[in-house]
Amino acid sequence: MRAYAPTMTEIVIATSNPHKVEELGAILAAEGLTKFRLLTLKDVAPNGLPEPAETGSTFIENATIKATTYARLTGRLCLADDSGIEIDALHGRPGVISSHYATDGRETGVTRQDRDNANNARVLRELESVPLERRAARFRCVMVLSEPVRGVLHIADGACEGRIGVPPDVPRGVGGFGYDPLFLVAPDFRHTTSELGAEAKNAISHRGIAARKLAAFLRTLS
Repeated sequence: MRAYAPTMTEIVIATSNPHKVEELGAILAAEGLTKFRLLTLKDVAPNGLPEPAETGSTFIENATIKATTYARLTGRLCLADDSGIEIDALHGRPGVISSHYATDGRETGVTRQDRDNANNARVLRELESVPLERRAARFRCVMVLSEPVRGVLHIADGACEGRIGVPPDVPRGVGGFGYDPLFLVAPDFRHTTSELGAEAKNAISHRGIAARKLAAFLRTLS
């Protein structure tokens, strides 16, 4: 593996989710940060790397575990995020296990689409008796930028408020992933995040807000 370059023009994104890389790349490009090239873990380690155990109980803890571990393993500047959805009527669940809520946080090897479908089904089932006005929820994201030697350089966060819709009004929309087809965006609750175009979604999304905060920090490095 090539040693970390102090110019910091390349950033390894610690994720296997291509949607996250696409969203982040679009946001940074919109912010004029064309100097920074985003790489995936597969780009720098085609044969794979050991995955750190995400043992944290908060988004910031898990994002820090991933960012610092992969920065050390790759010898490069690394950005990791941890994100998910918090639903008030479920006492903040799914939270940090949002990606594997249907299996209580366990990875079972199913496809991403099957996993999303199962997660959404569980949320709707658990909210079945909850009226629309009590379905407040938010997407939350924490991004951690880490360097191999100095460790964490910057932490950025973002949240997008809304509520979980009631079937048959949801799921709807063909864009996005995860809980997007269920999530009605505040303040008017007319559209799910799956119905928003990429530009509109990035303007209000939890990941978009966190990424713009990160972009402000990256600008000081360029």
